[in-house]
Amino acid sequence: MKNEFALAFNEVLEEKGLPRETILEALGQALVSAYRKSVNASNAQEVKVVIDLDKGVFRILTEKEVVESVQNDLTEVSLKTARKFNADAQVGELVMVDNTPENFGRVAAQNARQVIQQKIRDAENAAQLEYYEKQLGEIISGIVQAANSQGLTVGLELGAEGVMPRKEMIPFEHFRIHERVRSLVAEIKESGRGPQIILSRTHRDFLRRLLENEVPEIYHGVVEIRSIAREPGQRAKVAVSAAQKGIDPVGACVGMRGVRIQAIVRELHDEKIDVIEWSNDPTVFIAKSISPARVNGVYLKESIERQKNALVVVPEDQLSLAIGRDGQNARLAAKLTGWRIDIKSLPEAVSDWLFALQNKEELKEQAKEEKDAIKKAEDILARKAEGRVINPEDYDFLVDFNDRMERYASHKMQAKIEKYKAKRQQALQTIPEGAIRVPLEETGLTANIIEALREAGYENAGDLVLASKLNPEDLLEVSGIGPKTLERIQEFEKALPALIPATEEVAVYDEEPLPSETEPEEKILEPVDSTMIALEEEAAIEPSTDIEIDETGIKEQGQYESMEDIKSEETLSFDEMFKLKPEVFNTGITAADDDLEETVDDDEGEKPGKKKAKKSKKHRELEYDPDLDLTIAKKKHKRGEEDWGEI
Repeated sequence: MKNEFALAFNEVLEEKGLPRETILEALGQALVSAYRKSVNASNAQEVKVVIDLDKGVFRILTEKEVVESVQNDLTEVSLKTARKFNADAQVGELVMVDNTPENFGRVAAQNARQVIQQKIRDAENAAQLEYYEKQLGEIISGIVQAANSQGLTVGLELGAEGVMPRKEMIPFEHFRIHERVRSLVAEIKESGRGPQIILSRTHRDFLRRLLENEVPEIYHGVVEIRSIAREPGQRAKVAVSAAQKGIDPVGACVGMRGVRIQAIVRELHDEKIDVIEWSNDPTVFIAKSISPARVNGVYLKESIERQKNALVVVPEDQLSLAIGRDGQNARLAAKLTGWRIDIKSLPEAVSDWLFALQNKEELKEQAKEEKDAIKKAEDILARKAEGRVINPEDYDFLVDFNDRMERYASHKMQAKIEKYKAKRQQALQTIPEGAIRVPLEETGLTANIIEALREAGYENAGDLVLASKLNPEDLLEVSGIGPKTLERIQEFEKALPALIPATEEVAVYDEEPLPSETEPEEKILEPVDSTMIALEEEAAIEPSTDIEIDETGIKEQGQYESMEDIKSEETLSFDEMFKLKPEVFNTGITAADDDLEETVDDDEGEKPGKKKAKKSKKHRELEYDPDLDLTIAKKKHKRGEEDWGEI
């Protein structure tokens, strides 16, 4: 028994490659589960398993109550038997006693086997998940186990299987069963059948890792890969830079006679790889990214929207090379640099400028200054159209003319940007701080318009008000916004300060704060629902100077012991509350805090030396204004005024 048990245990350890403690825990849980099912034991009863690998035996210990007369063998044990396992056992105590059945039986053994297998599978899955999470983003090698139209199934270490979908495979490459394949661990997903490992050979990090393996300078950090643009199976561009002076990053990657880069090309099934040197200057970097085409000039097109656009002017015979087959070279250059690149031939760029100088009003003055240059450029282009020979001096003149005009346009655009920045800064000063914390729902616009605004890039009320000041024409292009809605947005700015939530440093009270002697009293608008709560609750603030309340405000008069004597006299009934429109509570419709009616009740009588505050009654009316999309609180003053004053 000892040898058989030990041999079986060691065989499982070697086959599964799992820790010894994991197998012991799985075996113990399996025996406990088998015992509970065989004797129908309760889950509340504690059951333990003690395994002795040296002797090849195990014992099942169960918790039982010590009694004088045993009625149930499963949960009770006599005092005499209990003291064999615990010499200090007493009647009424719970003790752990050996309750190993003589024979589990076939069903119990089969159940134990299934539980052990399940526990071992769970342990294997956990070990695989832990191992391959560390390999995420790294290259691994595996054996192809199956290949079909959906992709490959690859056998990996620790008995795991990886899946390489067809979209993650390089086009036109095929693998046979039992063939070794290298790939990148792109993603790991958990599933009920174990970790699902997604492999990829088209990811750009696959090329990055191949370069690290083949080029020691990259692996040790002497040469750094700045960016990679790749179209799998066709072409790739890699921008590299040197971390130390005196090192050629491109030469280090290519290797002697191209040995290093050729090894990577073979691995990628003859995918062409262009290695260029990265530059901190965008114009230089873009010019190099267009290689192998020559470039006459690169011009960065700045705009108010801060879009990264660049114009590349190339000789006419280099235009097709710069664009590439199906625009591939230009597309990869744009991905590599992060700029949107427009490519024009030199004659085309000059022709566009000649047309603009003749037809655009804003360029009339510049056209007068460039009158002679325009005439000469037109003559050169005319001779070229006739098929006559153009000498190098004429080409240099066209290059200089185009460069001069592009720089003029750049300076003019820079002036517009500076003017826009000044206008934006001025508009920002008129918008209260904290407006970005006000959600779009507080504007009172419909849900469809709010959704369209979010899709257009407006995330809060501050952005919306700023856009209405700077670019109202852009707002009109948003679906659902017309001139009337734009006017509502512009009017909404008046109510914006009241909707700004208080910061963490500022305490917000339901009752109206007392104005100080030094600071002027400000009318702070507050949401209606908070106002109603404030009218029903008592203020809880520190004792302050006595006050006298009348229609004109609050005056110092002596001293109160607390603010508990001051209570609200006017509240809204439920009928009035339900008559209010829902927008009152959703769009930040406000009422003035300084108009909250406060009266003083003196139930215990007037105290000596104290002056009783006058009771005041105010008339209030809430009215919805559809033009402003707000509810206005109005009051009637006792100053002989017959009209209602808006708050």
